[in-house]
Amino acid sequence: MTTLLEATLDHLGKLVSFDTRNPPRAISARGGIFDYLRAHLPGFTVEVVDHGAGAVSLYAVRGAPKLLFNVHLDTVPDSPAWSADPLVMRRLDDRVVGLGVCDIKGAAAALLAAASATQGDAAFLFSSDEEANDPRCIDAFLARKIPYAAVLVAEPTRARAVLAHRGISAVSMRFAGRAGHASARLAPSDSALHQAVEWGHRALALVAQMENETFGGLSGLRFNIGRIEGGIKANVIAPQADLRFGFRPLPSMDMDDLLARFRALAEPAPVLFDETFRGPSLPSGDPAQAEAQRLRAESIARGLDLEIGEAVDFWTEASLFSAAGYTTFVYGPGDIAQAHAADEWVALDQLRRYADSLLRILGN
Repeated sequence: MTTLLEATLDHLGKLVSFDTRNPPRAISARGGIFDYLRAHLPGFTVEVVDHGAGAVSLYAVRGAPKLLFNVHLDTVPDSPAWSADPLVMRRLDDRVVGLGVCDIKGAAAALLAAASATQGDAAFLFSSDEEANDPRCIDAFLARKIPYAAVLVAEPTRARAVLAHRGISAVSMRFAGRAGHASARLAPSDSALHQAVEWGHRALALVAQMENETFGGLSGLRFNIGRIEGGIKANVIAPQADLRFGFRPLPSMDMDDLLARFRALAEPAPVLFDETFRGPSLPSGDPAQAEAQRLRAESIARGLDLEIGEAVDFWTEASLFSAAGYTTFVYGPGDIAQAHAADEWVALDQLRRYADSLLRILGN
Protein backbone atom coordinates (compact mmCIF):
# COMPACT_ATOMS: atom_id res chain seq x y z
CA MET A 1 0.00 0.00 0.00
CA THR A 2 1.37 3.41 -0.99
CA THR A 3 1.98 6.19 1.52
CA LEU A 4 -0.61 8.35 -0.27
CA LEU A 5 -3.29 5.65 -0.11
CA GLU A 6 -2.55 5.01 3.57
CA ALA A 7 -2.93 8.72 4.30
CA THR A 8 -6.18 8.76 2.32
CA LEU A 9 -7.56 5.88 4.37
CA ASP A 10 -6.53 7.50 7.64
CA HIS A 11 -8.42 10.66 6.68
CA LEU A 12 -11.38 8.66 5.41
CA GLY A 13 -11.76 6.82 8.69
CA LYS A 14 -11.92 10.16 10.49
CA LEU A 15 -14.36 11.69 7.99
CA VAL A 16 -16.70 8.69 8.25
CA SER A 17 -16.76 9.02 12.04
CA PHE A 18 -18.33 12.49 11.77
CA ASP A 19 -22.11 12.19 11.57
CA THR A 20 -23.15 14.18 8.50
CA ARG A 21 -26.39 12.34 7.72
CA ASN A 22 -28.79 14.51 5.76
CA PRO A 23 -31.59 14.66 6.81
CA PRO A 24 -31.85 15.77 9.62
CA ARG A 25 -29.91 18.76 8.28
CA ALA A 26 -28.18 19.27 11.61
CA ILE A 27 -24.60 19.77 10.37
CA SER A 28 -22.75 22.59 12.14
CA ALA A 29 -19.90 24.86 11.11
CA ARG A 30 -18.44 24.64 14.62
CA GLY A 31 -16.51 21.57 15.67
CA GLY A 32 -16.81 18.26 13.91
CA ILE A 33 -15.90 17.66 10.31
CA PHE A 34 -15.21 21.28 9.36
CA ASP A 35 -12.69 21.76 12.16
CA TYR A 36 -11.01 18.56 10.99
CA LEU A 37 -10.77 19.83 7.41
CA ARG A 38 -9.39 23.18 8.50
CA ALA A 39 -6.70 21.48 10.59
CA HIS A 40 -5.56 19.36 7.64
CA LEU A 41 -5.27 22.02 4.94
CA PRO A 42 -1.79 23.45 5.60
CA GLY A 43 -0.90 26.60 3.73
CA PHE A 44 -4.49 27.27 2.61
CA THR A 45 -6.61 30.33 3.15
CA VAL A 46 -9.84 28.86 4.52
CA GLU A 47 -13.36 30.32 4.70
CA VAL A 48 -16.16 28.48 6.52
CA VAL A 49 -19.71 29.80 6.08
CA ASP A 50 -22.93 28.54 7.68
CA HIS A 51 -25.79 29.05 5.20
CA GLY A 52 -28.45 27.66 7.57
CA ALA A 53 -30.46 24.43 7.63
CA GLY A 54 -27.33 22.28 7.88
CA ALA A 55 -25.74 23.85 4.80
CA VAL A 56 -22.10 24.67 5.55
CA SER A 57 -19.38 25.38 3.01
CA LEU A 58 -15.61 25.44 3.32
CA TYR A 59 -13.68 27.22 0.59
CA ALA A 60 -9.91 26.68 0.71
CA VAL A 61 -7.34 28.23 -1.63
CA ARG A 62 -3.57 27.86 -1.91
CA GLY A 63 -1.67 29.92 -4.44
CA ALA A 64 -3.41 30.94 -7.70
CA PRO A 65 -5.22 27.80 -8.89
CA LYS A 66 -7.03 27.45 -12.22
CA LEU A 67 -9.04 24.37 -11.18
CA LEU A 68 -11.65 24.06 -8.44
CA PHE A 69 -12.44 20.70 -6.79
CA ASN A 70 -15.90 20.39 -5.24
CA VAL A 71 -16.92 17.62 -2.81
CA HIS A 72 -20.06 17.26 -0.69
CA LEU A 73 -19.59 15.88 2.81
CA ASP A 74 -23.19 15.04 3.72
CA THR A 75 -24.53 11.50 3.37
CA VAL A 76 -27.92 9.90 3.17
CA PRO A 77 -29.25 8.35 6.40
CA ASP A 78 -28.23 4.74 7.04
CA SER A 79 -30.78 1.94 6.82
CA PRO A 80 -31.49 -0.92 9.29
CA ALA A 81 -29.84 -3.27 6.79
CA TRP A 82 -26.33 -2.18 7.79
CA SER A 83 -24.39 -5.09 9.29
CA ALA A 84 -22.29 -2.89 11.62
CA ASP A 85 -21.97 0.69 12.84
CA PRO A 86 -22.05 2.82 9.67
CA LEU A 87 -19.95 5.55 11.30
CA VAL A 88 -17.02 3.18 11.92
CA MET A 89 -15.02 2.50 8.77
CA ARG A 90 -14.01 -1.13 8.22
CA ARG A 91 -10.96 -2.08 6.17
CA LEU A 92 -11.23 -5.27 4.13
CA ASP A 93 -8.75 -6.81 1.72
CA ASP A 94 -9.84 -4.88 -1.36
CA ARG A 95 -12.22 -2.22 -0.06
CA VAL A 96 -13.36 -0.10 2.85
CA VAL A 97 -16.91 -0.03 4.19
CA GLY A 98 -18.64 2.90 5.89
CA LEU A 99 -21.34 5.51 5.44
CA GLY A 100 -20.21 7.95 2.76
CA VAL A 101 -16.99 6.20 1.73
CA CYS A 102 -18.28 5.98 -1.84
CA ASP A 103 -20.62 8.99 -1.91
CA ILE A 104 -18.32 10.84 -1.55
CA LYS A 105 -16.07 11.19 1.48
CA GLY A 106 -13.44 9.05 -0.23
CA ALA A 107 -12.78 11.93 -2.60
CA ALA A 108 -12.56 14.41 0.28
CA ALA A 109 -10.03 12.18 2.07
CA ALA A 110 -7.90 11.90 -1.07
CA LEU A 111 -7.93 15.68 -1.51
CA LEU A 112 -6.63 16.13 2.04
CA ALA A 113 -3.92 13.54 1.52
CA ALA A 114 -2.82 14.99 -1.83
CA ALA A 115 -2.87 18.56 -0.47
CA SER A 116 -0.50 17.58 2.34
CA ALA A 117 1.82 15.78 -0.08
CA THR A 118 2.13 18.71 -2.52
CA GLN A 119 2.79 22.43 -2.50
CA GLY A 120 1.14 23.42 -5.79
CA ASP A 121 -1.80 25.72 -6.36
CA ALA A 122 -5.12 24.23 -5.22
CA ALA A 123 -8.73 25.24 -4.56
CA PHE A 124 -11.35 23.13 -2.78
CA LEU A 125 -15.03 23.76 -2.11
CA PHE A 126 -16.54 21.40 0.46
CA SER A 127 -20.32 21.51 1.00
CA SER A 128 -22.86 19.77 3.22
CA ASP A 129 -26.27 20.11 1.55
CA GLU A 130 -26.13 18.05 -1.66
CA GLU A 131 -28.34 15.27 -0.28
CA ALA A 132 -30.96 17.85 0.78
CA ASN A 133 -31.71 18.98 -2.80
CA ASP A 134 -31.29 22.52 -1.52
CA PRO A 135 -27.98 23.77 -2.95
CA ARG A 136 -27.38 26.75 -0.70
CA CYS A 137 -23.62 26.17 -0.59
CA ILE A 138 -23.21 26.06 -4.38
CA ASP A 139 -25.61 28.96 -4.95
CA ALA A 140 -23.65 31.14 -2.51
CA PHE A 141 -20.37 30.26 -4.19
CA LEU A 142 -21.71 30.91 -7.69
CA ALA A 143 -22.93 34.34 -6.62
CA ARG A 144 -19.30 35.33 -6.01
CA LYS A 145 -18.37 34.72 -9.68
CA ILE A 146 -14.83 33.57 -8.87
CA PRO A 147 -13.13 32.64 -12.17
CA TYR A 148 -11.84 29.11 -12.74
CA ALA A 149 -10.81 27.38 -15.95
CA ALA A 150 -12.73 24.28 -14.87
CA VAL A 151 -14.62 22.75 -11.94
CA LEU A 152 -14.19 19.07 -11.06
CA VAL A 153 -17.18 17.84 -9.06
CA ALA A 154 -16.58 14.65 -7.10
CA GLU A 155 -19.20 11.90 -7.41
CA PRO A 156 -18.69 8.16 -7.93
CA THR A 157 -17.58 7.82 -11.58
CA ARG A 158 -15.06 4.97 -11.21
CA ALA A 159 -12.20 7.49 -11.48
CA ARG A 160 -13.25 8.58 -14.97
CA ALA A 161 -14.12 12.06 -16.19
CA VAL A 162 -17.86 12.16 -16.93
CA LEU A 163 -18.75 14.98 -19.29
CA ALA A 164 -22.55 14.67 -19.45
CA HIS A 165 -25.49 13.60 -17.35
CA ARG A 166 -29.24 14.05 -17.26
CA GLY A 167 -31.12 16.87 -15.62
CA ILE A 168 -33.84 16.23 -13.07
CA SER A 169 -37.28 17.67 -12.34
CA ALA A 170 -39.69 16.72 -9.56
CA VAL A 171 -43.36 17.72 -9.82
CA SER A 172 -46.36 17.64 -7.49
CA MET A 173 -49.85 17.47 -9.08
CA ARG A 174 -53.34 17.64 -7.62
CA PHE A 175 -56.56 16.54 -9.32
CA ALA A 176 -60.07 17.54 -8.21
CA GLY A 177 -63.24 15.46 -8.64
CA ARG A 178 -66.58 15.42 -6.83
CA ALA A 179 -67.48 13.14 -3.96
CA GLY A 180 -70.48 10.89 -4.50
CA HIS A 181 -71.76 7.33 -4.54
CA ALA A 182 -69.70 5.09 -6.82
CA SER A 183 -72.74 3.13 -8.07
CA ALA A 184 -73.47 5.73 -10.76
CA ARG A 185 -71.92 5.69 -14.20
CA LEU A 186 -68.90 7.98 -13.96
CA ALA A 187 -67.65 10.51 -16.45
CA PRO A 188 -63.83 10.57 -16.77
CA SER A 189 -63.63 13.85 -14.86
CA ASP A 190 -65.84 12.83 -11.94
CA SER A 191 -63.13 10.97 -10.01
CA ALA A 192 -59.87 12.67 -9.13
CA LEU A 193 -58.17 9.27 -8.96
CA HIS A 194 -59.43 8.32 -12.41
CA GLN A 195 -58.00 11.58 -13.74
CA ALA A 196 -54.63 10.77 -12.16
CA VAL A 197 -54.57 7.26 -13.61
CA GLU A 198 -55.53 8.49 -17.08
CA TRP A 199 -52.86 11.18 -16.89
CA GLY A 200 -50.28 8.55 -15.99
CA HIS A 201 -51.28 6.45 -19.01
CA ARG A 202 -50.85 9.43 -21.35
CA ALA A 203 -47.57 10.44 -19.71
CA LEU A 204 -46.07 6.97 -20.20
CA ALA A 205 -47.12 7.06 -23.86
CA LEU A 206 -45.42 10.44 -24.29
CA VAL A 207 -42.22 9.12 -22.73
CA ALA A 208 -42.26 6.12 -25.09
CA GLN A 209 -42.33 8.51 -28.05
CA MET A 210 -38.96 9.96 -26.97
CA GLU A 211 -37.18 6.63 -26.57
CA ASN A 212 -34.93 7.12 -29.61
CA GLU A 213 -33.69 10.63 -28.79
CA THR A 214 -29.97 10.61 -27.90
CA PHE A 215 -27.18 12.78 -26.50
CA GLY A 216 -23.59 11.80 -25.70
CA GLY A 217 -24.31 8.10 -25.22
CA LEU A 218 -27.60 8.60 -23.35
CA SER A 219 -30.97 7.85 -24.90
CA GLY A 220 -34.62 8.55 -24.12
CA LEU A 221 -36.34 10.31 -21.24
CA ARG A 222 -36.24 8.76 -17.77
CA PHE A 223 -39.62 9.05 -16.03
CA ASN A 224 -41.17 7.81 -12.81
CA ILE A 225 -44.51 8.21 -11.06
CA GLY A 226 -43.42 7.97 -7.45
CA ARG A 227 -46.67 8.39 -5.55
CA ILE A 228 -50.44 8.57 -6.04
CA GLU A 229 -52.72 9.07 -3.06
CA GLY A 230 -56.28 10.18 -2.52
CA GLY A 231 -59.86 9.03 -2.27
CA ILE A 232 -61.89 7.79 0.67
CA LYS A 233 -63.04 4.20 0.06
CA ALA A 234 -64.03 1.87 -2.75
CA ASN A 235 -67.67 2.98 -3.00
CA VAL A 236 -67.00 6.75 -2.81
CA ILE A 237 -65.96 8.82 -5.82
CA ALA A 238 -62.56 10.37 -5.06
CA PRO A 239 -62.85 14.14 -4.62
CA GLN A 240 -59.08 14.70 -4.59
CA ALA A 241 -55.91 12.92 -5.68
CA ASP A 242 -52.27 13.92 -5.33
CA LEU A 243 -49.59 12.62 -7.65
CA ARG A 244 -45.85 13.08 -7.60
CA PHE A 245 -43.63 12.33 -10.56
CA GLY A 246 -40.12 13.00 -11.74
CA PHE A 247 -38.29 12.96 -15.03
CA ARG A 248 -34.66 13.10 -16.11
CA PRO A 249 -34.14 14.71 -19.52
CA LEU A 250 -31.20 14.55 -21.87
CA PRO A 251 -29.03 17.69 -22.05
CA SER A 252 -30.55 18.34 -25.48
CA MET A 253 -34.14 18.39 -24.14
CA ASP A 254 -35.97 21.59 -23.13
CA MET A 255 -37.19 21.11 -19.56
CA ASP A 256 -39.79 23.89 -19.70
CA ASP A 257 -41.24 22.40 -22.87
CA LEU A 258 -41.43 18.98 -21.23
CA LEU A 259 -43.22 20.42 -18.20
CA ALA A 260 -45.75 22.13 -20.44
CA ARG A 261 -46.37 18.92 -22.37
CA PHE A 262 -46.87 16.87 -19.18
CA ARG A 263 -49.27 19.47 -17.79
CA ALA A 264 -51.29 19.56 -21.01
CA LEU A 265 -51.94 15.80 -20.72
CA ALA A 266 -54.30 16.35 -17.77
CA GLU A 267 -58.02 16.42 -18.63
CA PRO A 268 -59.42 18.52 -17.05
CA ALA A 269 -56.51 20.77 -16.05
CA PRO A 270 -55.04 19.92 -12.63
CA VAL A 271 -55.77 22.26 -9.74
CA LEU A 272 -52.07 22.14 -8.82
CA PHE A 273 -49.01 21.56 -10.98
CA ASP A 274 -45.89 22.59 -9.06
CA GLU A 275 -42.27 21.85 -9.92
CA THR A 276 -40.73 21.23 -6.50
CA PHE A 277 -37.12 20.71 -7.59
CA ARG A 278 -35.11 21.27 -10.73
CA GLY A 279 -31.54 20.41 -11.56
CA PRO A 280 -30.24 21.25 -15.03
CA SER A 281 -28.47 18.78 -17.26
CA LEU A 282 -24.70 18.59 -17.70
CA PRO A 283 -23.67 20.34 -19.85
CA SER A 284 -26.29 23.09 -19.76
CA GLY A 285 -27.69 25.33 -22.48
CA ASP A 286 -29.27 24.80 -25.86
CA PRO A 287 -27.98 21.81 -27.91
CA ALA A 288 -25.21 23.82 -29.60
CA GLN A 289 -24.06 25.41 -26.33
CA ALA A 290 -24.20 22.06 -24.53
CA GLU A 291 -22.04 20.37 -27.14
CA ALA A 292 -19.50 23.21 -27.05
CA GLN A 293 -19.31 22.92 -23.26
CA ARG A 294 -18.86 19.17 -23.49
CA LEU A 295 -15.97 19.56 -25.93
CA ARG A 296 -14.24 22.13 -23.69
CA ALA A 297 -14.59 19.82 -20.68
CA GLU A 298 -13.22 16.90 -22.69
CA SER A 299 -10.19 18.94 -23.76
CA ILE A 300 -9.38 19.88 -20.16
CA ALA A 301 -9.88 16.32 -18.87
CA ARG A 302 -7.60 14.92 -21.54
CA GLY A 303 -5.04 17.63 -20.76
CA LEU A 304 -5.06 16.35 -17.16
CA ASP A 305 -4.49 12.82 -18.49
CA LEU A 306 -7.83 11.58 -17.14
CA GLU A 307 -9.72 8.67 -18.64
CA ILE A 308 -13.01 9.78 -20.23
CA GLY A 309 -16.08 7.92 -19.01
CA GLU A 310 -19.51 7.47 -20.52
CA ALA A 311 -22.36 9.85 -19.76
CA VAL A 312 -24.44 8.83 -16.73
CA ASP A 313 -28.12 8.81 -15.80
CA PHE A 314 -27.75 10.19 -12.26
CA TRP A 315 -27.80 13.92 -11.48
CA THR A 316 -25.02 15.91 -9.83
CA GLU A 317 -24.38 19.48 -8.77
CA ALA A 318 -21.86 19.75 -11.61
CA SER A 319 -24.78 20.96 -13.71
CA LEU A 320 -25.22 23.98 -11.41
CA PHE A 321 -21.65 25.08 -12.14
CA SER A 322 -22.21 24.41 -15.84
CA ALA A 323 -25.40 26.48 -15.89
CA ALA A 324 -23.43 29.34 -14.31
CA GLY A 325 -20.92 29.23 -17.17
CA TYR A 326 -18.12 27.10 -15.73
CA THR A 327 -16.55 24.34 -17.79
CA THR A 328 -17.39 21.37 -15.58
CA PHE A 329 -17.14 17.61 -15.40
CA VAL A 330 -17.74 14.93 -12.78
CA TYR A 331 -14.76 12.96 -11.48
CA GLY A 332 -14.46 10.80 -8.40
CA PRO A 333 -13.66 7.35 -7.02
CA GLY A 334 -16.18 4.55 -6.56
CA ASP A 335 -19.20 3.16 -8.35
CA ILE A 336 -22.67 4.70 -8.12
CA ALA A 337 -24.03 1.17 -7.57
CA GLN A 338 -22.56 1.26 -4.05
CA ALA A 339 -23.82 4.76 -3.21
CA HIS A 340 -26.78 4.99 -0.79
CA ALA A 341 -26.59 1.22 -0.19
CA ALA A 342 -26.37 -0.69 3.08
CA ASP A 343 -22.72 -1.51 3.86
CA GLU A 344 -21.63 1.11 1.34
CA TRP A 345 -18.10 0.47 0.10
CA VAL A 346 -15.40 1.79 -2.19
CA ALA A 347 -12.60 -0.26 -3.73
CA LEU A 348 -9.05 0.49 -2.60
CA ASP A 349 -7.95 0.54 -6.24
CA GLN A 350 -10.45 3.31 -6.95
CA LEU A 351 -9.15 5.41 -4.06
CA ARG A 352 -5.56 4.81 -5.14
CA ARG A 353 -6.23 5.81 -8.76
CA TYR A 354 -8.08 8.96 -7.72
CA ALA A 355 -5.49 10.01 -5.13
CA ASP A 356 -2.61 9.39 -7.57
CA SER A 357 -4.28 11.63 -10.16
CA LEU A 358 -4.74 14.37 -7.58
CA LEU A 359 -1.07 14.14 -6.64
CA ARG A 360 -0.17 14.61 -10.29
CA ILE A 361 -2.59 17.51 -10.83
CA LEU A 362 -1.86 19.40 -7.61
CA GLY A 363 1.86 18.86 -7.94
CA ASN A 364 2.00 20.77 -11.22
